[in-house]
Order: sequence, then structure tokens, then C-alpha cells
Amino acid sequence: MVYPNWSLQDAKNGFSSMVDAALAGEPQLVTRHGKPAVVVVSAEIFERLSRLDQAEAPSFADLLLTMPQDDGTFDPSEIRPREIEF
Repeated sequence: MVYPNWSLQDAKNGFSSMVDAALAGEPQLVTRHGKPAVVVVSAEIFERLSRLDQAEAPSFADLLLTMPQDDGTFDPSEIRPREIEF
């Protein structure tokens, strides 16, 4: 998605306009030295994104704890490695 771009200097000079656009639901991209630096969004959008991030991302520890822990053994594979000529 392409957002309106503001150089850092333009963002300083037009901060009120940038905030108004963000409040209207249109994220604003601010660049520094021609590279993306930050995106200004409304507090409502930020809160929604923060809740989504926390709700949908289980921790690595949680994922490990969901693994079966039956202490079972694995049958060895009967596949033989192929012979390679050097």
C-alpha cells in the first residue's frame, strides 16, 4: 500500500495537516534522508494493531509446550544412504 510521503522537514512544517490526515484514517509516511523512517497513524489504529499483534502471536515457549511429551521412541529409518563417487 502506498501512503502519502512527508520529508522530515515537511512533516515538521505541516504537522497539524499530517495529524488531521492520520486521524481521518490515512496513515502518513515520514522519510528521513529519502528513506522511510516512521508512519503516523491515529491512536485508534495503533491500539487495534497492538491488540492484534498480542492476540495472534503465541510465544515460542507456548509453542514448545504444546508438543507431545510422551517420551516415546522413534523407529530407526531403514533407508540407506546412497553411495557417492568422488
